Amino acid sequence: MKTKRLIKVRDIMKGQFIEMDGLMTVQDAIQALLKENAHTLIIKKRHELDEYGIVVLADIAKKVLANDRSPKRINLYEIMSKPVLSVSPEMDIRYCARLLDQFGLSNTPVLEDGQVIGVVTYEEIVLHGLVELHDE
Repeated sequence: MKTKRLIKVRDIMKGQFIEMDGLMTVQDAIQALLKENAHTLIIKKRHELDEYGIVVLADIAKKVLANDRSPKRINLYEIMSKPVLSVSPEMDIRYCARLLDQFGLSNTPVLEDGQVIGVVTYEEIVLHGLVELHDE
């Protein structure tokens, strides 16, 4: 009997994310995203008992651009999602895909020891994980 190969979130996650303070503007965020060639902003915790937030390009498009708001006048905390659902780097990508689907998310941070170490998206799950699962 053939056993299914386990591919963990750690194996496919992206390290291309930026951590920013929620008081930074959307304009600051756009400049940082372009400079680092990233698509996800993790909003830092304000204190030890706080939670992470997240801003993705779709948030900027829907909450700033579509509403004709100035990116120079909008702070990240105004458009972020918080608290953010996160996953373990040891999670099977099949479960990660199910979790994203159940909560209507397209990406989520990967936390290890309370720190963000990466971001996983459907793109990585499909383009890297799914191919590896069925390449045998």
